[in-house]
Amino acid sequence: MKKISLLSLLTLLIGIFSINSCSSDRLDDSVTPDNQPSSAKTNMGAKVAAFGKNPLSVMYVEVNSNDIREVGKYKLADGRQLFDVAIIFAANINYNTSTQKAYLSFNTQVTNVLTNKNMYIKPLQDKGIKVMLSILGNHQGAGFANFPNQAAAQAFAQELADAVTTYGLDGIDFDDEYANYGANGTGQPNQSSFVYLVTALRDLLPDKIISFYNIGPSASNLSYNGVTVGSKVDYAWNPYYSTYSAPNIPGLDNAHKGAAAVNVNPGTSTFTSSSTATNYAQRTKDDGYGVFLCYDLGSTNIASYFSGATNVLYGQNTVYGDGTTTPTTGITSGATYQLVSGSNGTSMLDVLNAGTTDGTKVQLWASNGNTAQKWKITDVGGGYYKLQPLNAPTKSLDVSNSGTTNGTQVQIYTDNGTNAQKWKITSVGNDYYTLSPAHASGFNLDVNNGSATNGTKIQIWTANTGNAQKWKLVKL
Repeated sequence: MKKISLLSLLTLLIGIFSINSCSSDRLDDSVTPDNQPSSAKTNMGAKVAAFGKNPLSVMYVEVNSNDIREVGKYKLADGRQLFDVAIIFAANINYNTSTQKAYLSFNTQVTNVLTNKNMYIKPLQDKGIKVMLSILGNHQGAGFANFPNQAAAQAFAQELADAVTTYGLDGIDFDDEYANYGANGTGQPNQSSFVYLVTALRDLLPDKIISFYNIGPSASNLSYNGVTVGSKVDYAWNPYYSTYSAPNIPGLDNAHKGAAAVNVNPGTSTFTSSSTATNYAQRTKDDGYGVFLCYDLGSTNIASYFSGATNVLYGQNTVYGDGTTTPTTGITSGATYQLVSGSNGTSMLDVLNAGTTDGTKVQLWASNGNTAQKWKITDVGGGYYKLQPLNAPTKSLDVSNSGTTNGTQVQIYTDNGTNAQKWKITSVGNDYYTLSPAHASGFNLDVNNGSATNGTKIQIWTANTGNAQKWKLVKL
């Protein structure tokens, strides 16, 4: 019989110990190497094919002030949806100083969109649009690039996966800005963190979309232990608006990158002109990139802005809504209406003390037949209307100081044509409507606390399905 050397014996014992340890619950500090099958790559073709367009058009929406449903109103002339992906911007990665752990957080507006998914998310999905949630740093020291170990990254990935499942989302987008790494005693970015995170999320969500807004320390830590972020995510794109520059993501080809970054909001410093957007579209097509990225869609019809780019990309003009400038609401322009609150079905939208001066507050009051409760509703184009009280016909229903925060007072003010005086009137069934101001499309005309008491404040509030935001329009 062959003798076993001391070295051989030690090797054998180590091997036995290793086999036993593999059966324990200890976390395996490893990730699937790039040469192994990956669900990200296996399913990517099916995800792309489902869109039916090349390149994909992606739109971020700032839901703090805008309505994500606007994404679904843009179509190509042949009836296809313009946008393939709508991204809710944004949830946050926060830091709990007591537990010293990162956690997923939603502000009021994001919570409203998610919890009212049948109002905001499902209508887009029913049109074939994928709806994703962007995750953003929040100045608390927690970010995608500084998880201290694999377990911490996996725990946060589980929170993300749970949110996708709970709210019926189509995926997660990573935006590594505003983390303020090091705050609250948190660590600095490390090489393994982001790889651990996307690997864990891919394992949890094999059939969902994962995208990367290529910015921040995460963009500098794209590989670890033989694994690349590009092998786990579906898409990555340029984060710098009004520039054209493809991200360098090892493991990701041009068909899954976006070089163009288009900001459609003319009120911002990084606004992209229509001619520049068209130029980026041509370059995207010529260079074979698979994503055309846009940001900051509001409530104004900008179909003509998009048409230059969409003619290049898809050979089609862009149309808005049903192809006309004014969606059908059943409202007769120039007619007089009373607005009855859904809070009790009887009280009216009323001008305080029948006032006629700028800044007079609007309130809820029992029906009394006064002209302060009668409103002339006039189409002002683009799907919007102005409302003028008969007791003060030169004034219009107005959001005080064009405010965009919950609780901002609604008043009457001299008719001036600003967006704070333009209202989108949307049917919500049973003869009730919501009224949303053009300058803050994520908000609705609202009765404070849903009260039916005379003198209750009328305000704007984040859009929801409550009766306090429903109004019956009674034509006189």
